[in-house]
Amino acid sequence: MELVISTKLHDRLARHLENTFPNEGGGFLVGQIEGDMRRVSEIHLVENTFATEEQFHRYLAEVGEFQRVEDEADARGLSLLGYFHSHPDHPAIPSDFDRTHAWPFFAYLIVSVRGGKRAESRLWELAGNRDAFIEGQLSFTQS
Repeated sequence: MELVISTKLHDRLARHLENTFPNEGGGFLVGQIEGDMRRVSEIHLVENTFATEEQFHRYLAEVGEFQRVEDEADARGLSLLGYFHSHPDHPAIPSDFDRTHAWPFFAYLIVSVRGGKRAESRLWELAGNRDAFIEGQLSFTQS
């Protein structure tokens, strides 16, 4: 899978994730599906509703937010492509918790935020058998 995102949108989501540090932050990726490529046209920032004492290593979107974003995207001829979240002071590699809560065919953009600053962004897709994540290609555009 390839995920194409503008540097402007990536900067916006990275700033959001830096601002949630030392806790995890996240949101949804919306855009178009073109074969094996996902082209992000908008992001939706979502509040972390996991228990406060666990937010440093867990993220949970607001109840109903997934459905709301998906319905709004569908109504405009767009698709909910996937999800992004941060790993504070940890690599941008999916955890076992990420794997057990992930869905196949969704794009998972993980941003490592170290000391409050983005360090790296990596793209992942859950394998069809749900046993592991497969790393995808993250591409940036200037538009």
